[in-house]
Amino acid sequence: MPAAVLVVPGSIDSRTGGSIYDRCMADGLRRRGWDITSVELDGDFPQPAAAAVNKAAEALAAIPGGMLVIVDGLALGALPDLIEHEAARLRIVALIHLPLTADVTFDPETRARFAAAERRALAASALVVVTGTTTLGLLEPYALPRSRVVVVEPGTDPAPLARGSGGPGVHLLCVATVNSGKGHEVLFQALAAVENRDWHLRCAGSLTRDHAAVNRVRDLASQLEIGDRVTFSGELGATALACCYDEADVFVLATRRETYGMAVAEALARGLPVVSTTTGAIPDLAGHGAGLLVAPGDVGALATALSRVISDAGLRARLAAGARQVRDRLQGWDLAAARMDSALHGLDAHD
Repeated sequence: MPAAVLVVPGSIDSRTGGSIYDRCMADGLRRRGWDITSVELDGDFPQPAAAAVNKAAEALAAIPGGMLVIVDGLALGALPDLIEHEAARLRIVALIHLPLTADVTFDPETRARFAAAERRALAASALVVVTGTTTLGLLEPYALPRSRVVVVEPGTDPAPLARGSGGPGVHLLCVATVNSGKGHEVLFQALAAVENRDWHLRCAGSLTRDHAAVNRVRDLASQLEIGDRVTFSGELGATALACCYDEADVFVLATRRETYGMAVAEALARGLPVVSTTTGAIPDLAGHGAGLLVAPGDVGALATALSRVISDAGLRARLAAGARQVRDRLQGWDLAAARMDSALHGLDAHD
């Protein structure tokens, strides 16, 4: 039986896109006969305190030599000394959702510091798995051999078609952690510019990971006088989130940068029209008749797209029909796990 250890920052059961990918991939590999053990690292990654780094060192040191160890990129890029040290006895696989240097929530000085650390950690890794094709371009500055980098995109769970709100008005749904990278402020500015006020927005996503961003977003909603039409639901469990999707008429996401766009894929799995941005795999997912897409950060273009979809029931119906066509083509987690399985066995073949 093939075996691997999956090292993740924080709880693998959290509702972030990266954690969902890690958890679903581990489950998929187990179904394919792998013995997968999870190690959850304490600390505020990717900027852990010294005590958290010491605990991470203890956790990796306890892993038997020769073991294949898959390390989530939020931890890997923060632990270059440890990764370089352990690479001498462990087969390190870097799992990169988004390079730390490409994370728009960090200031330039922090991204520059991460660049040096991430370069070292990736160079010490035997294999680098990225979760979207756009990440390949983001990794080019690290000059990694292309033979050591593989793309394994996320899967999407099958889901029933959304029944919609039934009115009154158009119910918009945004599923994303409230932080500076997911574009809530741009979304609110765009909605405030829409003349048709017959809408309500539900924001489902953590309100505890970036308190400064949450405060800015709440204050902005009040300043723009749209607070009465915006509901912050916080991080929801699977059942509650499924209800939100079911009651939505349109999915919206003004994200600044994605490597894939798992929430968009989840919306399409429910046949929902999408209004989002041209980043990650979102153009491939929704850009052919299932959504209206604009450049990240373009408030005016987003306002125009939102105005169209809110005011035109016929457009919403056409986009929903396009979403249902995409729904039938979405990759499931079993196929995603099969591709990960192949990548990991390919590492064995080159040892």
